[in-house]
Amino acid sequence: MAPPKSASQFLAFVNASPTPYHAVASAAALFEKAGFNKIREREDWSSTLKPGGKYYLTRNGSSIVAFAIGAKWRPGNPIGMIGAHTDSPCLRIKPVSKKTNAGYMQVGVETYGGGIWHSWFDRDLSIAGRVLVKEGDGNFVQKLVKVDKPILRIPTLAIHLNREPQFNPNKETELFPIAGLAAAELNRTGEAGKEEPTEGKADAADAGDASGDYQPLKNMSERHHPYLVDVIAENAGVTASEVVDFELVLYDTQKSTLGGLNDEFIFSARLDNLDMTFCAVMGLIESVSTPKSLDSESAIRLVACFDHEEIGSTSAQGADSNLLPAVIRRLSVVGGAGSDDSTATAFEQTLSTSFLVSADMAHSVHPNYAAKYESSHQPEMNKGTVIKVNANQRYATNSPGIVLLQEAARLAGVPLQLFVVRNDSPCGSTIGPMLSAKMGVRTLDLGNPQLSMHSIRETGGSHDVEYAIKLFDSFLRNYGELESKILVD
Repeated sequence: MAPPKSASQFLAFVNASPTPYHAVASAAALFEKAGFNKIREREDWSSTLKPGGKYYLTRNGSSIVAFAIGAKWRPGNPIGMIGAHTDSPCLRIKPVSKKTNAGYMQVGVETYGGGIWHSWFDRDLSIAGRVLVKEGDGNFVQKLVKVDKPILRIPTLAIHLNREPQFNPNKETELFPIAGLAAAELNRTGEAGKEEPTEGKADAADAGDASGDYQPLKNMSERHHPYLVDVIAENAGVTASEVVDFELVLYDTQKSTLGGLNDEFIFSARLDNLDMTFCAVMGLIESVSTPKSLDSESAIRLVACFDHEEIGSTSAQGADSNLLPAVIRRLSVVGGAGSDDSTATAFEQTLSTSFLVSADMAHSVHPNYAAKYESSHQPEMNKGTVIKVNANQRYATNSPGIVLLQEAARLAGVPLQLFVVRNDSPCGSTIGPMLSAKMGVRTLDLGNPQLSMHSIRETGGSHDVEYAIKLFDSFLRNYGELESKILVD
């Protein structure tokens, strides 16, 4: 059976999204195309948000929240929510990355998250992220950069020189990519980083004179290889002198693709968790795809995709921030008359009737390591989305939530699977428990099954993308009606 169209759509999404900033931009473009209107947190929403409307907002350019308000929404009504995350383990360029050793130009990098770092060796790597640029009017703007050409590589040591049975590289001394030969940079003339100080410049710096050209930090061409800064500037469409700072990561230039004898697999970077991000975005869009889809809706359908899950979510744009509670508080009073009795407890009422699906990728059974999985809980690819259960609340799933998702899956005609980790094995974590505890919202953890989680190259099922989109569409479309039927106070 040929893979569904949504699998190819996901490939386009993930190939365009090497960083959380790009993932948010890609998601925003999908929402714009579907008729969602952009709003900003700093604005007053009281006259903007209307029942029947569709909106989205971003925070830090790396987290995004989108929602559709039912035409029959009233303050305190429920919200059906799906939460995912936009980040993946990667290598990030250090603030001062310029290194040279044994005749090579090297770039200093910092590990982000719990990656399988040996999988980053001998790959064709490039850089992507955001660049802060100073414009002629003195304003500083963000520009997204994605260098499509392979420019970096982390070479392994030849087996003749390393007979160790295990490959466990030192992350500080052996994980430096090479970017070129040092002789090339030495032969450059007129480099920005070699600029001679002009008369009076040193005096201004010594005096702390902020009115001149005083720079508190060394300029970018001193902190990084000038060649690298030139490449970044060129891709940002500016000159090197306009680049003020950046947040850039390394990514594998090999594109995501369908694989397997019958295209049943997706071979890709960042399946964890752009697979769930894409499915959540498309599930919301599909749920409002017909002209009158919100006419009889009394709930709000919401998707939130956060940055920084891989490092604990403790940031202004992470799931452990005030982002989702703040948005829900403002949504809970939409359509109310103000701070009267009808809206005084709307926020608390909405939380008590709402439900969050925490969508983060799950483990497929590995045929070479089947003993690592609990014998009765071995999810398979292309057999449906996996509900994740943990007695110690590493996942927030409980039986009323399972019943709810089972009903949504039944209405969508898609399969589900169950997963628990072995008692003698550690368990991963998600945004589910932290958001459930923070807001008191009923929550369930799930995700599509995959292999090689946190590798630079992961494997998922091409049909599971469609299963998850249909599941999320059904959950969001039917939650307002199902909520009152599956209620345990």
